[in-house]
Amino acid sequence: MEGLEITVLLGLTILVGTMLAPRVRLALPLVLVIFGLLLGFVPALRDVQLPPETVLLLFLPVMLFWESLTTSLRSIRRDFRYILPMSTLLVVASAFAVAAVAALFGLPWEIALILGAAVAPPDATAVAALGRLLPRRAFMKLKAESLTNDGTALVLYAIAVSLAVGGQVTPLMITGTVIVSYLGGIAVGVVVAVAAWLLLRRVHTTITINVTMLLVPFTAFMIAELIHASGVLAVVVAGLIAAYLSSQVTTAASRRQAESVWPFGVFLLNGALFVLIGLEVQWVAHQTSLRTIGWLTLATVAVWVTLLVVRFLFQMLAVPFQRIGGGSVHPLGLRTRMQLVSTVAGMRGAVSLAIALSVPLATGDGVKLDGRDDIIFVTAGVILLSLLVQGPLLPAVVRWARYPVDHGEDEEFELAERAISGSAMAALDALAVEHGISDEVRDRARREGYEMLELANARAVARERALVDAEVGAMEDLLDSPDPLADGAVELSSMPAPAEGKTLQMVATSTDVDLEQRSPLIRNEEFSRLKLAMLDHKREVLRNLRRAGTVDDLIVYRISARLDLDQIRLEGIEQLE
Repeated sequence: MEGLEITVLLGLTILVGTMLAPRVRLALPLVLVIFGLLLGFVPALRDVQLPPETVLLLFLPVMLFWESLTTSLRSIRRDFRYILPMSTLLVVASAFAVAAVAALFGLPWEIALILGAAVAPPDATAVAALGRLLPRRAFMKLKAESLTNDGTALVLYAIAVSLAVGGQVTPLMITGTVIVSYLGGIAVGVVVAVAAWLLLRRVHTTITINVTMLLVPFTAFMIAELIHASGVLAVVVAGLIAAYLSSQVTTAASRRQAESVWPFGVFLLNGALFVLIGLEVQWVAHQTSLRTIGWLTLATVAVWVTLLVVRFLFQMLAVPFQRIGGGSVHPLGLRTRMQLVSTVAGMRGAVSLAIALSVPLATGDGVKLDGRDDIIFVTAGVILLSLLVQGPLLPAVVRWARYPVDHGEDEEFELAERAISGSAMAALDALAVEHGISDEVRDRARREGYEMLELANARAVARERALVDAEVGAMEDLLDSPDPLADGAVELSSMPAPAEGKTLQMVATSTDVDLEQRSPLIRNEEFSRLKLAMLDHKREVLRNLRRAGTVDDLIVYRISARLDLDQIRLEGIEQLE
């Protein structure tokens, strides 16, 4: 099929899947994988393959960068002792465990180790698409793990391929590969992010800013691959730094445009990726002889079960690394349930398939590399089991785990809202003097500010009161209490009437009024100028709260998005152009 036909077919499949998924109550990625499997029965479509360089060079940088931009840096710092072993030691343990199982099914050890490297890391795109059912902190830990574990898997893959093709593998070579991969990837990510920051300080148009941001992941990945470092780690590091610094070098209009375009683009890439995975599984199955399909299927199930068992056991043995709740100790039963949820949520995806498809066809001497087709078959089967079994099972496991209710996010959001509003009100007089604002406009802004602050306080009080009511069972009493209007206790006629003179009216044409200063245009310009100054002050307070660790990055992201909308309303929609 031609490229245009494939593009239209992928688009139609994503559209139908998006419409059908809510009706059948399945996650969209699962529906798209099933559609890909069904499309694979069409002979003309079965030849549509997923080139590994397409995933590694086109899909992966964009999706990893967006997931990094929307990842909490504070969560990574807080749970680093958990994330580090899960993204390194667990990947190594999983790879060798899978290699041992595959060797029992007759694969040569070098080929089995390549298979282990391919299926060891949970995939960031699959986690992002299916793991949002988890509580926020558990989701962030799993997301951070899946963003960084591909680097470990690719290092293992390079070592295993060197062994398979007859290359020299020494302890010095392994040490050098690990150092270059990790330190090189981190260094490239930092350098590219700093270069982008220096460039963005000198550009101010919306389209220029967003084109620069789009180039960051591809540039980081390309440079890292050129020096044989981890492109995945370079993109993740660049994304985390960009997320932290972007508010200082981007505009409200560019951020609003990016926050509309990036999620949509990532959604399309994700959808196309899951459809292509289904097609690829069909292609792999039809490339395998019927005689070997039986034992390869058994090997696939054994490898999949091994990955689940190793992940669960590793978490049980690594309890010292699992600081949950800032070092608090959870009961053994709850901790075990949480580990089981994390085990089910660790799903494999397109990166594993890309690694398997990258296996060379022959050794350095030109001899065909036996076992490549077996690696692709087992990897594709593990991905399929991961998505179609673990995916639908995850919601039930999360409900069974009975995670404790965490209101920390709501409390931090309310704290941030009140902090920035209160600080802006305290600085109102100084801002009015600095920007030459009249007393009338300043007082108007003060009234609106106090109304917003009272609203934020009222929401916090209402939420706390609702929690107390739920705990003591007062909700039943409230439902059974009589209607206060039923017995005439409060009459509508007793409601206070609007005060005279408070209705909307034209400005009085008095001889004592300076009509030029009272012009609605002048007042509106002054009010907009003052509001913009208050928004800048709120952003500065919000950044200080994030730097102090008082407020999570994702809460800062939510509040900043609202502040950007307020700024665009004041400046006009043309600022988005």
